[in-house]
Amino acid sequence: MPIYEYRCEQCARRFSVFWRSFADVDETKVYCKRCGSNQVHRLVSRVRVVRSEDSRLEDMADPSAWGDLDENDPKSMGRFMRKMMSEMGDEAGELGPELEEVVDRLEAGQDPEEIEKDMPDLMGEGAGPGMGPAGDSYSASDFDD
Repeated sequence: MPIYEYRCEQCARRFSVFWRSFADVDETKVYCKRCGSNQVHRLVSRVRVVRSEDSRLEDMADPSAWGDLDENDPKSMGRFMRKMMSEMGDEAGELGPELEEVVDRLEAGQDPEEIEKDMPDLMGEGAGPGMGPAGDSYSASDFDD
């Protein structure tokens, strides 16, 4: 069941038409929803692909998809985080406006340590450097294999 976008040549309005079958597209005349003109032309539309969460996570885990990531460059980190937020879709919204602010500041070239100083509660209430979300203290040896 295709959806095609059209533009009216008379009033320049852009609109979409939902078709029940591909055969209907060729057999039915399209009229502008605003002015009623039949002088419309079909536009090339963006294609959207629905992917499973597993597929998205698998792509995010592939380092070759990270592009020109430079962990020493705040702008590069910001671009990477923006891409990851885009891949996460609606789930990224659950992370809150704070993450959006961090990404904006990174993309502007701000030093990550300055961002952390300005936003001390970013990792959870009461969390500071070396602290987990519940205030649990961590050290580098906790992450060694």
